[in-house]
Amino acid sequence: MDTSPPIEKVGPDHRAELPVAVVSKTVPFENVHVLTQTPQLIALLTIIRDKKTERADFIFYSNRIIRLLVEEGLNHLPTVEHTVTTPVDRKYDGLSFEGKICGVSIMRAGEAMEQGLRDCCRSVRIGKILIQRDEETTLPKLFYDKLPEDIANRWVLLLDPMFATGGSACMAVEVLISRGVPAERILFLNLIASPQGVGKFAEKFPNVKVVTAFIDEGLDEKKYIIPGLGDFGDRFYTM
Repeated sequence: MDTSPPIEKVGPDHRAELPVAVVSKTVPFENVHVLTQTPQLIALLTIIRDKKTERADFIFYSNRIIRLLVEEGLNHLPTVEHTVTTPVDRKYDGLSFEGKICGVSIMRAGEAMEQGLRDCCRSVRIGKILIQRDEETTLPKLFYDKLPEDIANRWVLLLDPMFATGGSACMAVEVLISRGVPAERILFLNLIASPQGVGKFAEKFPNVKVVTAFIDEGLDEKKYIIPGLGDFGDRFYTM
């Protein structure tokens, strides 16, 4: 499959050269971080948005974006100075992460992001929260959660690829806070967000950081993200 970026020019200021239609919307919230809109990222997003993309390719290129999200999320975790001795017996003044981390996936689509976290953080613990949307009211319902016993003492990377109305994300954060996790220790990672969901979430939880790959145009009458990429869970697991 041809993965070349959908643009003709690539220069140092590549974001400025991207067509307006493929540049993520900006949101005036300090706690919302959008990945740098590079030609590579837009090319990857273009592949997974295409309804003709086969499941194997959808999984492969989604995983590439998830890896970028996890790595950016880790950049927002606190560090402390840490000195080591190299194999040539020289001191190196470096850094190490401060405190333990864990992942929490919003089932089932969020589980697709777990491997990307494991690829970056060896032996990381992962909890799960099951929240499903009532198709009639579009409101979320909590069905199940299983979290590490010491989650209150960890930094939490909350995982869910699609950020539509923000209802599921808000409920998941409320569950984490009820278990003793401070809001400022939660980072929510997602692939595609809507302006409505981001706005609702950022205003309700100003101390929770959001890291997303792209903010889309909005929501349709059924509260699905547009242009979006369809049902992420179905495309990742069953198609």
